[in-house]
Amino acid sequence: MMKMKLKVTSPSFDDGDWIPKKHSGRGEDISPSLIVEGISKNAKSIAITLDDASHPIFPNYNHWIIWNIPVQYIIPEAIPHGKVIEKLGGAIQGRAYGKNRYRGPKPPFKAIHNYVFTIYILDSKINLSPNKKKKDLLQKMEGHLLQKGTLSGKFRSRGQK
Repeated sequence: MMKMKLKVTSPSFDDGDWIPKKHSGRGEDISPSLIVEGISKNAKSIAITLDDASHPIFPNYNHWIIWNIPVQYIIPEAIPHGKVIEKLGGAIQGRAYGKNRYRGPKPPFKAIHNYVFTIYILDSKINLSPNKKKKDLLQKMEGHLLQKGTLSGKFRSRGQK
């Protein structure tokens, strides 16, 4: 049962604002740092998803999925590629558009897409293979979700400031 509100921000962009090119598939394609405030004292792990909320064919197209991040206030920038991230407490990256890695925004030229980072605060770690996808994680999280928060941004491949 979710009680306390979770606040998610980033030093790279404000909620609803433009996502910097370095965090996109047209730039360095590195994950942004995320700041998570108001984490429950019962938290045992964090999961994150990144979805393209504007994808015309596949609604909420999943770009990134990572779970079993140790409870922490700051999620670091540029999480490395790979199934298991040792420098992040053995966090697991699953299969998405970025297979076992972060893949940032990369809409077709001139199209503006909206992207949503969702932070899940859980009361346990999740036992799930890195070969699994977002739907598998959401199913495994049932009954373990303490809090959820989002940070949204937009990206356009050309003509963005």
